[in-house]
Amino acid sequence: MDLAYIPSPSTGVLHLGPLPLRGYAFSILVGLFVALWIVNRRWVARGGKPGTTTDIAIWAVPFGLLGGRLYHVITDYELYFGEGRDWVNAFKVWEGGLGIWGAVALGAVGAWIGCRRRGIALPPYADALAPALAVAQAFGRWGNWFNQELYGKPTDLPWALKISAGPNREEGLYHPTFLYESLWCLGVAALVVWADRRFRLGHGRAFALYVAAYCVGRSWIEYLRVDEAHHVLGLRLNVWTAIVVFTLAVVYFVLSAIKRPGREEIVEPELSGADSGEGKSGTEASGSDNSASVVSPREDSKDSGDPKVSGGSAKSGKSGKSGPAESTEVTEPGAAADSAKEPLSGAAGEGHS
Repeated sequence: MDLAYIPSPSTGVLHLGPLPLRGYAFSILVGLFVALWIVNRRWVARGGKPGTTTDIAIWAVPFGLLGGRLYHVITDYELYFGEGRDWVNAFKVWEGGLGIWGAVALGAVGAWIGCRRRGIALPPYADALAPALAVAQAFGRWGNWFNQELYGKPTDLPWALKISAGPNREEGLYHPTFLYESLWCLGVAALVVWADRRFRLGHGRAFALYVAAYCVGRSWIEYLRVDEAHHVLGLRLNVWTAIVVFTLAVVYFVLSAIKRPGREEIVEPELSGADSGEGKSGTEASGSDNSASVVSPREDSKDSGDPKVSGGSAKSGKSGKSGPAESTEVTEPGAAADSAKEPLSGAAGEGHS
């Protein structure tokens, strides 16, 4: 008799009136919102602007979901295109089936597009995203618990997962691999945050650390799983994928540290409108200098005893009015400075748009 185990939910769907709330989708959504909150805080702490990460997520999230589903369908194609299978089921994402490798790969493409549209580099955004993505995975893995899928080998450990009988599964106690990976991802997030603060990781190295650490955990967790999978040289396909991705992450980490040590000082440059404002200030200063240079010759002429200039000045002093020549010489530079301001103001408006 088993005295302790982790029970599985009797159903993966909770009906809120006419609306079905699926546990798998709910887990992913919770992870997504928590990740958005974390990455925004980290981005602002690095000197970025609030809201930038949300604009990038508009591109990254759909690409990530598409990539995750494509990876699953391609690597488990027999589930959808084999004999007696219905290919329409490939579109039923709510029934489970998202590969993290494809999600990260294609999600990176979406993030790159979002970063380009905002005029920022991808590596610092990836560094801010790294622990947030690990936390999102930690929440998302609970979707496997709701669906009673991707569990491990049979075990009699106190934390064994109770699986009920169903299609393609037998009732029994198994390793809760969803829980192992969820806890591992939380540990990876903590590791990245600690290392980022301790060593000031930059230029994508925090993200590389996340990838490498996740691959280590995925390798041994994958070894425990009993679901059907393709094998290459005796190892599950996902184990080989983890080995390859781990190697690439470590190589990138080392080469990046050699070629680009330290961390980016500016992660989100100011808009061009700010630069236009600086140019405007410089023009105003230039206009002031021009005004001074126009007045100086007149004063020099007066000091040298030029009768025309002296007489004009005296006449203006007596009448209390400015002479025509004096008005032309003094006011034209000011007008020129004002005219110089107008196109610069227009340029600043275009930069903000």
